[in-house]
Amino acid sequence: MATESHGAASDVVSACLDANGSALGMPQLCGEWVWNQVFWLVIALVVIYFVLARIALPRIASVLAERQGTITNDIAAAEELKRKAKEAEAAYEQALADARSEAQAIAQKTRDAIKADLDKALAKADVEIGEKTAESEKAIAEIRASAMENVEVVAKDTAEAIVAALGGKVDAGKVATAVASRMKG
Repeated sequence: MATESHGAASDVVSACLDANGSALGMPQLCGEWVWNQVFWLVIALVVIYFVLARIALPRIASVLAERQGTITNDIAAAEELKRKAKEAEAAYEQALADARSEAQAIAQKTRDAIKADLDKALAKADVEIGEKTAESEKAIAEIRASAMENVEVVAKDTAEAIVAALGGKVDAGKVATAVASRMKG
């Protein structure tokens, strides 16, 4: 039997060789060898399938699952950070609004204090101006009274000098009465 199978194989090999013992073409295309090649192809594919199904694909699946978990966790973390950022922004906006209102309150308080100080200063200035005005009016009244006395004296002296220059006799009482009546209006 060993010799028969050995003899059958040599018949297959000799079918694809020419008379000199060289191959007639590509051995893969030899019609006698096709079933042998199909058999080994099927065995190779089955082995590759089991290697992929038992070893490679489970590893790939675990890597993909781990990767998907990481992506999901990263997305959840990003959403949490986004929510915290919005909360921080809202807190910042609130703090900014509070600071603005506080600044406005301080500015208003300062304006009110300045206005009160200004009102006090104006009142004090008004009092001082009133006092100076009263003093000035008193001084003016004194100057006016002094000027009127001086005018009266000058008018009497002038009237006496004119009357004397015209050759008349000067009566001091009549000149004083005439000047006084003229000064009264």
